[in-house]
Amino acid sequence: MQIPTFQDVLRARQQIASYLPRTPLYSYPALNELLAAQVYVKHENYQPVGAFKVRGGVNLIARLTPEERARGVIAASTGNHGQSVAYAARLFGVKARIVVPEGANPGKVAAMRGMGAEVIFHGPTYDEAKSYCEELARQHGYRYIHSGDEPLLIAGVATLTLEILEDCPDLEVLIVPIGGGSGAAGACLVAHTLNPGLRVIGVQSEAAPAAYESWRQRRLVTAPNRTLAEGLATGVSFALPQQILQDLLREFVLVSDEEILRAIAWMAELAHTLAEGAGAAALAAAYRLRDELQGKKVALVCSGGNVSLEQLQRALALRLQERNQ
Repeated sequence: MQIPTFQDVLRARQQIASYLPRTPLYSYPALNELLAAQVYVKHENYQPVGAFKVRGGVNLIARLTPEERARGVIAASTGNHGQSVAYAARLFGVKARIVVPEGANPGKVAAMRGMGAEVIFHGPTYDEAKSYCEELARQHGYRYIHSGDEPLLIAGVATLTLEILEDCPDLEVLIVPIGGGSGAAGACLVAHTLNPGLRVIGVQSEAAPAAYESWRQRRLVTAPNRTLAEGLATGVSFALPQQILQDLLREFVLVSDEEILRAIAWMAELAHTLAEGAGAAALAAAYRLRDELQGKKVALVCSGGNVSLEQLQRALALRLQERNQ
């Protein structure tokens, strides 16, 4: 697999511009006060599927060969990658099949079906769904779309960081959630070209630290996958994002699922924003690092807003309990 270049990111922006809006970068006084910093939220929750991955999906499926389009595509997902593939496949008239874990977020499943994708349930975790997806691709000849090891996906999602730095060229810190790592890899590629001094910080749940451990050990490893944040829930690391992260990412932090739940509630309370677990993880990390971020210009990538009602209820209950203590 070839590492995408900054030129690939520019081509991706041109490719997706007709299909996806530029998302806003907003600052909220209450978040600024919470972190004692100038904080900006990159609202990828405003995307048509409620998550950043659609940038990569559109960029990739737009470039499929006629033969690949005729075969159809298949992907494994906890939700947002699947929605991205389903949305892009519908745009370009391609049949999409998405393999999801048996406990997948019902809202994300309904959205994939609503966009015309066939949803296939298999196994209790993403990693088992992914193995089954790969088997189906081999058996039937579908074009398998990996959620991380796809240069066109990484180039596509990197366009969000390009937008951030165009809107705030003097940004000092960028915090990006990491599941498989495509978004953070894209952020590193863009920052390395446009602002090498930008401090890019990756964040993952300590309940699913495969990408963190792979980055730390500089080799691909597996790890337990028990996080409530679907967008961070993978027990394996992905080769192409890791290659980029191990070369360009200098900081990576882990946060607890409780910190993520608290950040979901803060995003609703302080930024009037509906964020899923992965989408709130950057705020969780920023709060943990608040002493060293004080006074700086900090951007948080809200990677998605597809939170389940049950998870939102847990987050709000935790926040209300803390306020009442």
